[in-house]
Amino acid sequence: QVQLVESGGGSVQTGGSLKLSCVVSSFNSKKYCLAWFRQAPGKERQAVASIDVDGGATDRDSVKGRFTIMKDNAKSTLYLQMDALKPEDTGTYYCAADDGGIGYCFGALDLWEDSDFAHWGQGTQVTVSS
Repeated sequence: QVQLVESGGGSVQTGGSLKLSCVVSSFNSKKYCLAWFRQAPGKERQAVASIDVDGGATDRDSVKGRFTIMKDNAKSTLYLQMDALKPEDTGTYYCAADDGGIGYCFGALDLWEDSDFAHWGQGTQVTVSS
């Protein structure tokens, strides 16, 4: 059973930065499409950024130039560096993993649903105040 454990959330003011981490068990024994999702209050969960087994990354238009997804294979950890944070970035952030594509992420990130990922972390809260 794959386990994902997020950390690094917190409260910051507009323009601040946070770096989220997600330790993934079985990181190096399987090939995963890895992603960060977020769920704002009262809204559906949506994908924010993804990275595949070869390091190919994509992200949502609303975070381009501000968020960077990266991974450290040696530490079995997925990261999300978030800069220039805005109040609309507030929400619970989840890391997710799926090995159905043998490490590659398919389809448009904007259209991904929860069912596209088999494994989820418990979430970490990010609050950005104005």
